[in-house]
Amino acid sequence: MIERVAVFSVDEVPAGEIRAATLPNGETIAVYNVDGAFYATQDRCTHGEASLSEDGTLCGKFVECSWHFGTFDVTNGEPGLMPCEIALKTYPVTIADGTIYVEYNS
Repeated sequence: MIERVAVFSVDEVPAGEIRAATLPNGETIAVYNVDGAFYATQDRCTHGEASLSEDGTLCGKFVECSWHFGTFDVTNGEPGLMPCEIALKTYPVTIADGTIYVEYNS
C-alpha cells in the first residue's frame, strides 16, 4: 500500500544540502534540495553501503559517495561515475504548505 509521510519543512533542507529521514516502515532515506526542487532516494550507496546523507556531497543534481567517489543522479537514482553501477531506489516527493512529503510502500 502506498503511503505519504511528512519528513521535513522546506526550510529544514537548504539548497545544496542532504538530510536523512526514517520512514514509518523503517527505511532510511536521503532528502536532497537541488536548487529548490526536492528529491528522495535510499540513503545507502548501492556500491559501498555508505550513508549518502552523512558521507555524500551534493553537486548540482549528483550526489557523490565519499567512500569511492562514485555518483548518482538524485532526480532519477541512476548511477553516474564508476564504481557505482546499480541505481538508487527513489521515492516520489511532493511539497504542500511548506512541508516535504515522501511516498513509500508500507
